[in-house]
Amino acid sequence: MDPVALQILTNFGSATDLVFWLIAAFAGGCFGAAIGALPAFCFTGFAVIAGEALTLATASGTDAAADLSFVSGMTGTIGFGPVFGPHIAFAGGAAAAAYAAKKEGAMPPQEDGGYHPGKDIAYALGTRPDVLAVGGIFGVFGSLSRWSLVTFIPVGFDQIAFTVFLSALIHRIVFGYSLFGSPGGSGYFDMTPFENGEEVAADGGSEVMRPAVEPWLPHQYKWANVAMIGLVAGLLGGFMVIQTGSMFLGFGISAASLTFLNLGVEKIPVTHHMTLPASAGATLFVTDLSGSGALIAIAAAGVFGILGALVGEAGQRVFYAHGDTHVDPPAFAIFVCTLLIGILHFAGITPAAAADAGVFGVPF
Repeated sequence: MDPVALQILTNFGSATDLVFWLIAAFAGGCFGAAIGALPAFCFTGFAVIAGEALTLATASGTDAAADLSFVSGMTGTIGFGPVFGPHIAFAGGAAAAAYAAKKEGAMPPQEDGGYHPGKDIAYALGTRPDVLAVGGIFGVFGSLSRWSLVTFIPVGFDQIAFTVFLSALIHRIVFGYSLFGSPGGSGYFDMTPFENGEEVAADGGSEVMRPAVEPWLPHQYKWANVAMIGLVAGLLGGFMVIQTGSMFLGFGISAASLTFLNLGVEKIPVTHHMTLPASAGATLFVTDLSGSGALIAIAAAGVFGILGALVGEAGQRVFYAHGDTHVDPPAFAIFVCTLLIGILHFAGITPAAAADAGVFGVPF
């Protein structure tokens, strides 16, 4: 047997276990396409909140982080597993939207002055079999990618986030989209064409016009504003991990808050790529999270919150604003920030507790 396949099977005990998980991943990707990528991710947040609350309520002793049942608990199997795992349900939904945008009748036609329909991750794609199958296939890819990364890459990082990012690049290639798009203005980082209201013709010689540059969040792209919300979210994420020991509670709350964005409430900030790196960063250099240690930890959380925010903004300018489908800026930011944390730990610069507290998890 191929050694790669053998190692993956070793993680699950048998081929039957592996098939069981992949069937569930296919269904999870289909479900993400059916209800829409963003609604599926909102459910990720609710599942994580419920899972972390349940774990904390039943944790023994005072070290809640040591009692986190990441793999077998609700957080791991539901929130980050085949049901609502972002690498499965969200990535599957995003891929299905990219596919549906090229199929007549699968999505509403592009409106004049609107973004490319392949970016509409809030749209529920319903029950069309071919669209759901695309979501399911990318759900299976997400599950296999996650397992393989955990098994064969020794440096810790958030493999779920990286898989969401990688899956989006792959769906662009598979469905015939430009990988990075053509930047308007003076380059990928230039948002002035959007600010000036510049438009270009939509695909296919249509008379429909679209913005020349399409920022991921029109209310959240200016550097100073992004840094400020990163600081705020980072400090709160740090506070939560210091007080509860849960590395994922802040992430869950941030993800669940996007329900309001999905419902059309204006200017809801997106912050899960700030709270998760902040929660991890809070435990990087401090083993005692009481007294002065807590002050150092929450300060570190603020720094990592800002870092996550700025990296996410850089990612949206390069990968999202000039393309036709959704490449997730938060996934890119979480991957980069946790990779930095993993490198610091791998180099022996940070205490083992930071990596052992469940920041990066194990295969599920």
